[in-house]
Amino acid sequence: MPVTTAHYLALSMALLIIGTVGVLTRRNIIVIMMSIELILNAVNINLVAFSHHLQNVNGQVFTIFVITAAAAEAAVGLGILIALFRNKETVHADEIDILRW
Repeated sequence: MPVTTAHYLALSMALLIIGTVGVLTRRNIIVIMMSIELILNAVNINLVAFSHHLQNVNGQVFTIFVITAAAAEAAVGLGILIALFRNKETVHADEIDILRW
């Protein structure tokens, strides 16, 4: 059985649902960041699948930009997380209130 665009969309939908549930239900900032990466990977799968389906490389080029932005986001996010951990000694999103008055 050949792999069609519908298979890629089903995989992308599964990743999107897992990522969204992870962002909405978890308290650990590291898990939240990993869930955001899952959502971005779901977008990348969609871009590449439709790019292949339409025989156009624009989606694949845009995927490279999304991967680059995700890597920068992960680096900056982990840097902020390390700074927060040094100040508050926790990685739970509920317990971080540095920006409150």
